[in-house]
Amino acid sequence: MATTEHPPPGRLRAWMLEGLADMGKGHAPQAAPDTEAAPGHQGQRWYRVMCLTGVDYFSTLGYQPGIAALAAGLLSPVATIVLVVVTLAGALPVYRRVAEESPHGEGSIAMLERLLSFWKGKLFVLTLLGFAATDFLITITLSAADASTHLVENPHLTSTLHDRQLVITLVLVALLGAVFLKGFLEAIGVAVALVVVYLGLNVVVVAVGLWHVVTEGHVVTDWADALTAEHGNVFVMIGVSLLVFPKLALGLSGFETGVAVMPHVQGDPDDTAEHPRGRIRDTKKLLTTAALIMSVFLIATSFITTVLIPEKEFESGGQANGRALAYLAHEYLGNAFGTVYDVSTIAILWFAGASAMAGLLNLMPRYLPRYGMAPHWARAVRPMVIVFTLVAFLVTWIFDADVDAQGGAYATGVLVLMSSAAIAVTIAARRAGQRGWTVGFAAISAVLLYVTVVNVIERPDGVKIGACFIAGIILVSLLSRLARAFELRVTSVTLDSMAERFIRDMASRKIRFIANEPDQRDKAEYRDKIEQIRQDNDIPGEDFVFVEVTVVDPSEFESGLTVRGEVLHGRYRVLTLESSSISNALAALLLHTRDATGCLPHIYFEWTEGNPFANFLRFFLFGQGEVAPVTREVLREAEPDRDRRPRVHTG
Repeated sequence: MATTEHPPPGRLRAWMLEGLADMGKGHAPQAAPDTEAAPGHQGQRWYRVMCLTGVDYFSTLGYQPGIAALAAGLLSPVATIVLVVVTLAGALPVYRRVAEESPHGEGSIAMLERLLSFWKGKLFVLTLLGFAATDFLITITLSAADASTHLVENPHLTSTLHDRQLVITLVLVALLGAVFLKGFLEAIGVAVALVVVYLGLNVVVVAVGLWHVVTEGHVVTDWADALTAEHGNVFVMIGVSLLVFPKLALGLSGFETGVAVMPHVQGDPDDTAEHPRGRIRDTKKLLTTAALIMSVFLIATSFITTVLIPEKEFESGGQANGRALAYLAHEYLGNAFGTVYDVSTIAILWFAGASAMAGLLNLMPRYLPRYGMAPHWARAVRPMVIVFTLVAFLVTWIFDADVDAQGGAYATGVLVLMSSAAIAVTIAARRAGQRGWTVGFAAISAVLLYVTVVNVIERPDGVKIGACFIAGIILVSLLSRLARAFELRVTSVTLDSMAERFIRDMASRKIRFIANEPDQRDKAEYRDKIEQIRQDNDIPGEDFVFVEVTVVDPSEFESGLTVRGEVLHGRYRVLTLESSSISNALAALLLHTRDATGCLPHIYFEWTEGNPFANFLRFFLFGQGEVAPVTREVLREAEPDRDRRPRVHTG
């Protein structure tokens, strides 16, 4: 294949694009959470990897109890129990199946990508990427906003930092981006330390809170009386809890990250890349353990915060808004312990943003460059870090660093991804002939879809933000694909023995190909085609080889090319190719032939009838159309030296 010579890049450009050659080749970025570990011993034990996903999942304790209290009021503990039931009976089985179907960290998006093809599949994946971007970016901004809330509301700092939450949040986001620009390698050891300390401090807060509940028995009685007076009986309570449940959906976050970190799981020594059974088993342990730990904390924290904290403190401007457990830590354990708790919370919330950024850096380069829907530099980490950081600045400014305001957008991203995962495993179970699992997963899908729809109706800001991300991704992707329309995108060329024989034979004379659109493939078709080419170009003889390209999936951007040779009707030599683009396949064959033989090949076309613009659209969308000029343009971009460029003739 020909390569284009470029002048040496400047130092800044070289630094920005460092590692570009490794991106988009099936490897994750240096910061990605799903960098493929070798089977067996090179991974980490599952409980250590659980802490890596735990910085995202467990850190929601920083704001989830407050959000639940705002959404459900006195019903917060009951509504949280509903959330736990959905977690253990719905989300957990779904993602255990996702881990089984996608053991290399691709997640549910990859599962659905395999089920759909052509442009509808690409557009569907781009839509899911929009919601994934919503999920991960709002994780960054919401976590940073909640971290700044804990900082601002600390009694030692509140007078100094009052009304500066937006600035602090922007600084935290910028610091996160700076770490990734420096070169962020996820340290599971750091995640383990953060999770152990944070959960340990939460155990202390929960234990002290429960002690006060027990010793001050009237708080439970007061809560129960108020709950009964407001909602009547237990059935009404459950019904209302189901209605407010979508507002508590933030407590379901973390499962996508749990699947994304799968390649870090050690597994068994006899695991293989094709069948990592040990990794799958241990990832299921990881997901189950994390869900059980979180379920216990969710129920306990929602209960103690509801009965011990005055309702007005949860509201905007209240001391417990976005920091309910920190409020209890300061109230019952003193400002010294409360400050330690604040520092721990700020650290884990900030690291949750790091995990989300790593997820973005893994997700986007995995799909967009492969689809041809991102600039070449999108394969590199640092340019993407700058893009994501700037977008996070914009989101933080739009929401004014308000935790409550971002909850809807976060929940929308989480719920859409979980719904897509449930649908993906339902289809997988159906294809596997597992009727029971199909029915069960279908029921879970229905529940998650209901929650998603209700969340969108009640908090449309989430889907608006998601729609902005989707529109932005699709628009930029299509413009990028248009800009790269004439790029040579065949990754390799392989010839069978007959095809190699044809080219070796022609190399001793003059290499002449005829581009032919196969029709009946009878003797008359090839005879008439040769006669037409001879007359149009005024060349003698019949020493030609026909080249026929069949378009398979025009939405694919990069692929390898396999060339097969055959002799038809005892005299006509034909090379057959399958590709996503006729012009790209022909250009790749010509360049490969030149490099293999040292001779400049010639190819002959006839002009395509019809409107040139319509033909270009056919090429852009369906891989065919104005073949002759597009083939020449692909060759011109791939080989700037005119003397070494294969010759294109059109008559």
